[in-house]
Amino acid sequence: MAKEELLEFDGTVVEVLPDGNYRVKLDNDHVILAYAAGKMKKNRIRTIAGDRVVVEMSPYDLDRGRINFRQKTASPGPMPPRPQNFRRR
Repeated sequence: MAKEELLEFDGTVVEVLPDGNYRVKLDNDHVILAYAAGKMKKNRIRTIAGDRVVVEMSPYDLDRGRINFRQKTASPGPMPPRPQNFRRR
């Protein structure tokens, strides 16, 4: 028997909870509890309240999900250049 397909939804992070959990409001106005996927933890991708995310959910439990992508937002611009006399010790 094949593995069940995961459902993907877009949403917005409403609240950052302890232990890497997030409260996410989906575009269909449901509020779920989600956690960051392993690749997001490994690559230290920060997620804060107000970020747009893509959430994967199992069809068996529609109250919990996994955040697997944080959509890019408008960046403030490139970082300023380093001073020329900067030296590491």
